Amino acid sequence: MTVVDNINEVLELDHVESHLHPEPSYDVAAHPVPTGLEEIWRFTPLKRLRGLLEGEPSDARLTWEQQLPEGVTLSEISTEEAQRLAVSAPLDRLGALAAANAGGAVLLDVPADLVVDEPIRLVLRGDSAESTVWGHVVIRVGLHAKATVLVDHVGSAVYDAFTQVVVGDGAQLDLVTINDWADDAVHAEQVNIRVGRDATVRAFEFTLGGDLVRTSTNVDYAGPGGSADLLGVYFADAGQHIEHRQFADHTAPRTRSNVLYKGALQGQGAHTVWVGNVLIRKVAEAIETFEQNDNLVLTDGARADSIPNLEIETGDIAGAGHASTTGRFDDQHLFYLQSRGITEDEARRLVVHGFFNDIIRRIGIPDVQERLVTAVEHELANV
Repeated sequence: MTVVDNINEVLELDHVESHLHPEPSYDVAAHPVPTGLEEIWRFTPLKRLRGLLEGEPSDARLTWEQQLPEGVTLSEISTEEAQRLAVSAPLDRLGALAAANAGGAVLLDVPADLVVDEPIRLVLRGDSAESTVWGHVVIRVGLHAKATVLVDHVGSAVYDAFTQVVVGDGAQLDLVTINDWADDAVHAEQVNIRVGRDATVRAFEFTLGGDLVRTSTNVDYAGPGGSADLLGVYFADAGQHIEHRQFADHTAPRTRSNVLYKGALQGQGAHTVWVGNVLIRKVAEAIETFEQNDNLVLTDGARADSIPNLEIETGDIAGAGHASTTGRFDDQHLFYLQSRGITEDEARRLVVHGFFNDIIRRIGIPDVQERLVTAVEHELANV
């Protein structure tokens, strides 16, 4: 019996249904069309999804550009093969529709024991928001492998994707996702990550563009010792809806999760949503988890919703907690900077850069870090 088979058997015997996450299934019919009253949909402006929930098939595709280091492969596989390789099923209707309508999946494969010194780069480019694109991506990192994967979304599209990430025992993965869409784009994506025994995952997400972006990142564990850090930065302008959801499902003992997302928003009708949830199952003894979301409101007319949650089914844990803050500039920080001869506008710029830099500097890809700092600078110029 494999580790994955074993953990799945445990879950069947000791099933706990999360209050915020439906039963996973590839069957679209198992995920009814939402009305907007459901807990997982109540913040999302459904009409702005532009028909994604109806699930009409489409032949439209994004243009893929890739830089693959030696030993890393990118190939097309069938939907059935994707389901065999990546055991985590969709948790909502958008994920199920993406898997059903994509017409197969793209497999990014990092073989066992391969240490990739340079980033694996994928650019997914859309050329029109007039047609719907369905996507299904599988990222497989073999036993004891080590890699950094950069997925960069640019251009215009109405795009719904289901991404599955399987990280083998003892492996290390940094997954960096950038959502830098044009102003008319709609992007919905579910990313399911399975962390192997003693494996380490850092998942970065940066959302800077798009009319509506709704993503969910879900983590579970195939064995003890797995560690996951979910880190994000987002910046919403007037009229934008940016929604991020994270779910850490502790399905094995002695596992770890840490969630830290930071957002800034400005302009009339700018709306950000962050919903974090941690489910600690009965089998998940001696785990450690913390989730935090911080929001900086730069102007009137903007709204940030921030909801952390903990669902705990065992008392034998090393630590669990959550925190959430939403507010304007810290007057003390501004006063300190201005008292040293810095103008108010420059002081505000420095505070925002400092607010985001804690996460941006952790990426370890210099050109990406520079690009993100420049993007924040561009956003601030519009305040």
